[in-house]
Amino acid sequence: MRGMCFGLVIVLLLGILNVGKAEIYIITVEGEPVISYKGGIDGFEATASESDEKIDTTSELVTSYARHLEKKHDMLLALLFDRGTYKKIYSYHHLINGFAAHISHEQAEILRQAPGVKSVERDWKVRRLTTHTPQFLGLPTGVWPTGGGFDRAGEDIVIGFVDSGIYPHHPSFSSHNTEPYGPLPKYRGKCEVDPNTKKDYCNGKIIGAQHFAEAAKAAGAFNPTIDYDSPIDGDGHGSHTAAIAAGNNGIPVRMHGFEFGRASGMAPRARIAVYKALYRLFGGFVADVVAAIEQAVRDGVDILNLSVGPNSPPATTKTTFLNPFDATLLSAVKAGVFVAQAAGNGGPFPKTLLSYSPWIVSVAAAVDDRRYKNHLTLGNGKILPGIGLSPSTHPNRTFTMVAANDVLLDSSVTKYSPADCQRPEVLNKNLVEGNILLCGYSFNFVVGTASIKKVAETAKALGAAGFVLAVENASPGTKFDPVPVSIPGILITDASQSMELVDYYNITTSRDWTGRVKSFKSTGSIGNGLRPILHKSAPQVAIFSARGPNIKDYSFQDADLLKPDILAPGSLIWAAWAPNGTDEANFCGEGFALISGTSMAAPHIAGIAALIKQHHPHWSPAAIKSALMTTSSTIDRAERPLQAQQYSGSETMKLVPATPFDYGSGHVNPRAALDPGLIFNAGYQDYLGFLCTVPGIDPHEIKNFTHSPCNYTLGHPSNFNSPSIAVAHLVGTRTVTRTVINVAEEETYVITARMAPEIAIETNPPAMTLRHGASRKFTVTLTVRSVTGAYSFGEVLLKGSRGHKVRIPVVAAGYDR
Repeated sequence: MRGMCFGLVIVLLLGILNVGKAEIYIITVEGEPVISYKGGIDGFEATASESDEKIDTTSELVTSYARHLEKKHDMLLALLFDRGTYKKIYSYHHLINGFAAHISHEQAEILRQAPGVKSVERDWKVRRLTTHTPQFLGLPTGVWPTGGGFDRAGEDIVIGFVDSGIYPHHPSFSSHNTEPYGPLPKYRGKCEVDPNTKKDYCNGKIIGAQHFAEAAKAAGAFNPTIDYDSPIDGDGHGSHTAAIAAGNNGIPVRMHGFEFGRASGMAPRARIAVYKALYRLFGGFVADVVAAIEQAVRDGVDILNLSVGPNSPPATTKTTFLNPFDATLLSAVKAGVFVAQAAGNGGPFPKTLLSYSPWIVSVAAAVDDRRYKNHLTLGNGKILPGIGLSPSTHPNRTFTMVAANDVLLDSSVTKYSPADCQRPEVLNKNLVEGNILLCGYSFNFVVGTASIKKVAETAKALGAAGFVLAVENASPGTKFDPVPVSIPGILITDASQSMELVDYYNITTSRDWTGRVKSFKSTGSIGNGLRPILHKSAPQVAIFSARGPNIKDYSFQDADLLKPDILAPGSLIWAAWAPNGTDEANFCGEGFALISGTSMAAPHIAGIAALIKQHHPHWSPAAIKSALMTTSSTIDRAERPLQAQQYSGSETMKLVPATPFDYGSGHVNPRAALDPGLIFNAGYQDYLGFLCTVPGIDPHEIKNFTHSPCNYTLGHPSNFNSPSIAVAHLVGTRTVTRTVINVAEEETYVITARMAPEIAIETNPPAMTLRHGASRKFTVTLTVRSVTGAYSFGEVLLKGSRGHKVRIPVVAAGYDR
């Protein structure tokens, strides 16, 4: 498979260009789905539960009503269109009532006008939002022992992954060296069978494995030889996220003969349920993702991890909270499923979030305390810093350096961008052997047609002592991650340091009148970059992590709801990889990968949520979310306020004080989250109340998506019982209300608040005593002191007499009208 890592784009794009004028549409129709059907149709009893909890999807009540809805979908299509002119792809009946179909634009217009049809939305694409962290988060000593040790951490909790599949043969997912996994009756998912081996893809640890590609196939985007018509991961991303959340404990991370530590998931005993809906190069279609989410909830997953977000806003829905994606997730939460979603990778710019709704936990990405650094020592004594996960050149020796452009076999090969060092056959082995090969980091590395892995392979094939890859200019935002290589190698990321190297090389290299080298005299040595350096200035908000403020509509109006919700490790995360995975060219063919993204942060939260669910099996998704948020930390390891990576005026990165728009409530603290003291709970009716209170939302649109009328509102969206407070447009004074429930023993809490001077803040009452299980309201009053139109930040702190600390962030912007 290694040879296939490049060149796949062309094959796939040719497939996409064949798509006719028919497109995928998601249609919702009148009538309640299983999750909210309260009865009223002759012959079909109610299927909705009174509270927000799981429904027995195998019961005759549920299956007969689901069949009834599916028949209605089929009848509607058959009534309007001739057979063969359309293709129904999925029927949705559990979380939303509707279907996905491959139809023409004209047929979509006919459906829009048809009685009983509520919405017709053209499908849009989604994309992936692309070890040491259990120790960094304190799990082995602080959390796993409470669940019976790592070999019980996450026991009987099922985490569903809507992603690119899984590589089931990876040791992170093996069940050979663990206590056998018994049956789990609450989970009703299936395991697809490999048509070649006739074996299914499950092993006890992996408890379910299904794939969803009907929309991709109908759109002509699916290529079975590349994308795998099975739950097998052809990308790497899905295996990586599953291993972060629930991979086995203590798996040695070995590459190129070196061991980089041992990998473990957050909840190593949790079960993995795979719902593949993302594919190598085109990402995925919302119709397939919605079908995967529907199935996961019907199957009985406890936690759902979504390291995926939309490529662009939907065409017809104005409100961020009401696209089919978020509406489906609202029904998932109603069914008692905790949802963790990657916040997005559009940082450090404001309003780049791809995860908006209060029923979802939107996860930002942090840089943890581990850094990989290396250095190049020049013959003139200068030491140039860089990055490179590589061994050193021979100690106490220097090596001659030769530039790729000076060792070409002949001038005709310049069309191959020889300075990239991607093709050993265009370079002269006699001149490279035993020397350090100097290469240039061009735009080809940014777009993925060149890789550091290939530079290392080229240097090795030519017998080089090592390689240097010099960045001579980089556009702002270019992110350089260390790549494990088998020979000494370093990437000089600072353009000014690269110029020092180039100047030294040019001064010491003598040439004839044609420019051909007469003698190579520059020398150097490469340091050992295999050992990480641990920093106290961690965690930091990663530069790529999407930032708030949150938006309520696609004209980018600020929402009265803080996002992201929480910060978790998401930079340079070691985890399992699919050997045929192509998501990262530098790890093509490997068993592990070291990659970054909010995609990596979300499964940290999904795994930690599994540990909380194991500890508190009856807690709602909102209770788990509250426990994670109110116990999080806003200080780093050095006891200083969290910082965020940001661009300075030039192309370099700097650190600035972080705000709740960077980290939400703060960096996750798993140990504290198991015992939060108080929780801010919310259920389906509260989410409806929030929607019905958001200014500018059409109540008919809410009813279309939720099948519920707006019977009550919260007065103002900021009154939604979230463990954070956001007022986007504060004029004069506003009082918001919060309700807490005591989940610990009786305790007295003193309530204090602080805020930036532009906004005054008061809380009432000043203190309250709650017995176990009791709930109490308190109010927070915000008053504009000086009108700036800019956001001010603060917090409310509830300090308990037994040691609990409950902290909620506050953000508000003051206006005069």
